Amino acid sequence: MSVGIPAREGLTVSGSPISLPLKDVRGIAQHMVGHFVETVAPCGTLPGDAIHGDVTAITRLCLELAVGMLDGRGIPEQTKRLEDAAAQWAREGIPIDTIHHAIHEGFKIGSELVMANAMSRHVRRESEGGDATLVIAAADMDNIMGGAKLVVELLDRMTSAVAMSYVRELRSVVSEHHTAVHTLTSALLGGHSTSTMARECGIEIAERYHVLALAIPEHPEEHSPTVDGAVVARRKLRRVQAELATRYPDTVLSLLSVDGGTLLVPVTALADDQLDELVEQLSRAARVPITATLVSAAPQQIPDAAEQAHELLDIVHRLRLVRGLFRFDELALEYQLTRPGPGRDHLGQLLDPLDEHAELLETLQSHISNNLNRQRTARMLHVHTNTVDYRLKRIGQLTGFDPTQAAGLWYLRSALVARTYQAG
Repeated sequence: MSVGIPAREGLTVSGSPISLPLKDVRGIAQHMVGHFVETVAPCGTLPGDAIHGDVTAITRLCLELAVGMLDGRGIPEQTKRLEDAAAQWAREGIPIDTIHHAIHEGFKIGSELVMANAMSRHVRRESEGGDATLVIAAADMDNIMGGAKLVVELLDRMTSAVAMSYVRELRSVVSEHHTAVHTLTSALLGGHSTSTMARECGIEIAERYHVLALAIPEHPEEHSPTVDGAVVARRKLRRVQAELATRYPDTVLSLLSVDGGTLLVPVTALADDQLDELVEQLSRAARVPITATLVSAAPQQIPDAAEQAHELLDIVHRLRLVRGLFRFDELALEYQLTRPGPGRDHLGQLLDPLDEHAELLETLQSHISNNLNRQRTARMLHVHTNTVDYRLKRIGQLTGFDPTQAAGLWYLRSALVARTYQAG
């Protein structure tokens, strides 16, 4: 549905277009958006990029549409953009009542500007007594009334178009194809037969997959007291899903939530050395640094591979390693050390001498997570590099293993891995 505005003669008051007060589209749009933030409660909790981006752009678009209608012009490209924006809001989870409330608030402001300007042109002071008298010509009164009717007509058509596009997009999000792909991904991860389901989806099961476990951290605005954290989280997830759908339509299978999930990437779609770039692309889309771990497997091995990938992701999290993509061969030793047994228990006890020195244990963990970069560790801990050196020396004295030597570092890193699993 498009907002059909038939062409008609432009309306004037005292020889000037009735739309004149709305011509400063940019300035009025800024005023309106500020009003939305202050008075439309859900708008005030939207992320900053939504307020200064989508909301401001669409407010300008609606003003242009109103001006065109009052001037007797139809603007089909603007109405199509309004419908597209409504579809995007549906994908991002912006409540439709918030959208409609903002539209009505904008119309109230615009109508007041138009009516105030029209009336002011007919106020004249009598020469005697200085009283103000309102004199309105019949033709102008007809135009003013006609303008009011057109504004109501446009409001009706715009809200209807927004609602139709919004609902249509919601239906498409939960369409049969989307549901089938989601079910196919779940079936592969669950180890169930998928050949029939794959044919229904039109997606061929690959001979082998890269199985990626993803951790998507919270966006900083999710904790802002002035922003709706749930909306921020949903927008973050939608951006990741949109990036996957745009770059790899029906190729990369995913099962994601706002804090992470699993990707199944056919090895024929992306080579191993391209997966780092994939994680970087998703990080840019999410606007947070995503961490991922990788295990490759045949379709029947996917459930075990996914479990192993998420165990590796847990290791990365416990060791606070630098964000990015980690493959199994990079964490094979750490993975083995997490297996229960006397070896893990013994290794965990190697750090007991640091129990009464929390700053030393934190320095060791930070130093390892920063890939032994003393300067980066010092910045993270807000201390001088000499302090880092001193603490590393003390760790060696207390534990008997020198963290500046390969053998000592090997034992200390292993002990750190083992201890995190003893505690958890």
